[in-house]
Amino acid sequence: MTRHLAPAQETRAEVKVFNGRWRIIRVSLLLAWGLILLFGLLSISCLAGPVVNAAASTGQPDSSVIHYADALTSHVYLPPITETEVCQPILGESFGVLRVNPPPTDRPADAHADLNLALRGHQPAAAHVGLIDYSGSGDPNAPRFAGLFSDNRSPAFSSVHQVHDWNWGCNCRGPLIAYPAVTWAGLTVTPGETIHVPDSGYTIGNGYEVLVLHASPDRITLKYTRDDNVVNGYTLHLQNICVEPSLLALYQTWNSSGRGQLPALRPGQAFARARGDEIGLAIRDNGAFMDPRSRKDWWQGQ
Repeated sequence: MTRHLAPAQETRAEVKVFNGRWRIIRVSLLLAWGLILLFGLLSISCLAGPVVNAAASTGQPDSSVIHYADALTSHVYLPPITETEVCQPILGESFGVLRVNPPPTDRPADAHADLNLALRGHQPAAAHVGLIDYSGSGDPNAPRFAGLFSDNRSPAFSSVHQVHDWNWGCNCRGPLIAYPAVTWAGLTVTPGETIHVPDSGYTIGNGYEVLVLHASPDRITLKYTRDDNVVNGYTLHLQNICVEPSLLALYQTWNSSGRGQLPALRPGQAFARARGDEIGLAIRDNGAFMDPRSRKDWWQGQ
C-alpha cells in the first residue's frame, strides 16, 4: 500500500533534503578553499629555491610547468661607501705642537682668506690637465708632492682650476687669478687612502716639517715655516679630505687658546684620508699662488 504524505510533511522532507545537500556543498567549499590556501603556501615556499623542471636539461621551456619564480623580481642593493666608513681614524698616528712665531694671525683663521681658501673659491680652468714643464731652475728644497701618497706615485690629474684673488679693501672675493693659468688642481685618489706630508729640504725644528695654520673636517692649510701667515715660505692647501679626528681636535684646542702653539707634522706623516676620488691642491710661495702642475718645482722625477 502506497503511503502518501500530507503536503506539510512533504515540505518538511524537502527542506531536510535541501539542508543536507547545502551542508555537503559548504563542506566541499571549505575543503576547496583549504586546498587553495595550502597550495598557495607551498608555492610561496618554492619561490625561495631554484625552479627545476624536466625541460631544464634540454634548455627548452616547458609550457606545461607553472614557474612561480618568474613572477618574483629580486633586486640586490649594495650599500654605498659612507663618509663614516671613509673617514676612519689613522691608527698609530700621534700629533705634537710647536710654538708659533709671533704675531698671530690678525683675524680668526676661519675668516682669513689666506688661511681658509674656502672663502676664495675656484672655477674650472681651460688648461692642460696634467704635468707642465716650465723652463728655468726650480728650488731643490721645494716640497715633493709625490709624498702626498703612501706609494710616492706619479700624479693623475683629474681637473684644473683658477683660484679667486682677494680684495683686502672690502674683505671680499676678487676676480680669478689670471697667472699662472692653473692655481688649483684635482688629483685622482682612492676613497679612504691616507694623505701624507710632502717632504722638503726645510725643517721647522724638533723634526717637524709643517705647522697646521687652519683645519676643518674637509680641508687643511700647512705652512713650511713657523709663521702664522703665508708671507714667507711655502704654504700648502688641501681639500676634499677627512682630516684625522684627533689632529682636528688638537688644532681646535690651540686655535681657541690664542694660537701661541699649533699642531706640527713630521715629513711623510699621515694626517688625513681621501674623502672621495679626488683631492684638491694649491701651493703658494711667499704668498703667491704657483702652478701645482709644474714638474720641475713639485714633481721632480715624475
